[in-house]
Amino acid sequence: MNNPIWVMSSAFPTLTLDQLIEKTVEIGAQGIDLCVFRRDGTRSDHIATHLDYENFTPDSASRLLDQFNKHGLKLSIGAFENLIGGDPVQRRNNQNHLLRLIRMAYLLGGDENDVKVGTFVGYNHELGNQEGGFQKNLDEYVKVFEPIIKYAEDLGVSILYENCPMEGWRPTTYTGTFNNLTGVLAARKLIYELIPSPNHGEIYDPSHDVWQHTDPVEVIRETDMTRLKRIHVKATRNKHNKARTYWGGMYSMQTLDADLATRAGVPLPEHEWARQNYECLMPGFGGSDSHDWRAFCDVLKERGFTGPFEMENEADLSKGTGNMAATVQGFKATTLFLAPMLWPLSDNGYSYNRENECSLKNVQRTDKPIVTMEKLAG
Repeated sequence: MNNPIWVMSSAFPTLTLDQLIEKTVEIGAQGIDLCVFRRDGTRSDHIATHLDYENFTPDSASRLLDQFNKHGLKLSIGAFENLIGGDPVQRRNNQNHLLRLIRMAYLLGGDENDVKVGTFVGYNHELGNQEGGFQKNLDEYVKVFEPIIKYAEDLGVSILYENCPMEGWRPTTYTGTFNNLTGVLAARKLIYELIPSPNHGEIYDPSHDVWQHTDPVEVIRETDMTRLKRIHVKATRNKHNKARTYWGGMYSMQTLDADLATRAGVPLPEHEWARQNYECLMPGFGGSDSHDWRAFCDVLKERGFTGPFEMENEADLSKGTGNMAATVQGFKATTLFLAPMLWPLSDNGYSYNRENECSLKNVQRTDKPIVTMEKLAG
């Protein structure tokens, strides 16, 4: 294998683009997945916005491509929001923001430069709570995404869905923790059948399946490899604690009357993301995790995957410390951890081989006006 290793910029929300590039070079990575979240968005866990999406022009794209070529880096862009559910105003804002990102990717060369757009699908709980709710969410997905994918296809851009169920996306007073349709392989298979366009695919993060007690190796064996374009790299360490004993490994912890829980000696979730009894790690940094990375990389090699491994740092012992040095250490440790599994052995040890690598094409695309969902529907 000779897969590039990238940095996902979500771990560096306070850095400028120049500072982010400097850190990426220091880490020894070959690319950046640039997070471009809405500045007026509703998420508090991910807020990084490393490109000016409101004033992005062909000249902006040209300068960005030159900047990344200067440092020998590749790129993609993305924002991960609920596009089919939640507050209707925010939902529409998220949809329109995704259309902005597709236009930006087009100006950056789109699929010609392997510049993809990462996103979530999200979930509509008003539909999901009804009988046949999962099918109704699939129908809502088609309604929303069919014009979006057609727009992306016309511009030569592919959008990619991440598989995080977003288990902490709703308050702990809600029973369920499935908040993103593409959180299971079945849904991903179904949406490609519903919209057969080649211009959508997936970013697969094995850590999300690990806490669901699903083997990522078997998921890759069942995955349509023409759809798999990126791997997100972060690790899950499943906890074997009192909370797991009381609530089990399948169901999420529930919020209930605190006094009753105290009298009964039953543990309660501390916050929205503390419901499934696992710890986020960076592979190779701060302890072993509950996933066989060697077997995972082997099956990807067996199935011919050549795309980037994007390090997404949400680790308690790295990004979670709030310490910049510890955050960078986590990225560096994971790069070294992955190197023997992804890179050939050379006189310099295991290192990425740039021999056949091409620079990003400065495509000088003709500008396209910003579109909205209303314009696409009209």
